[in-house]
Amino acid sequence: MPRFSLTQLRFQLQSYRQYRRSRRQLLALDDRLLDDIGINRTQALKEGHKAFWKHSTFKKGTNEER
Repeated sequence: MPRFSLTQLRFQLQSYRQYRRSRRQLLALDDRLLDDIGINRTQALKEGHKAFWKHSTFKKGTNEER
């Protein structure tokens, strides 16, 4: 049985907070800035409205969806 770790829990909560913050910031970008990072408004809305506990659909280092 896995052991409960407060350190792991704290790390996971920090990750969730970062996902939430990043997605709110993504929704606030205008079309010019979205174009600069290589995504369109539809992709930004899809990613921005995901639940905070779900991982991104974008691969790190590329602007392609999985």
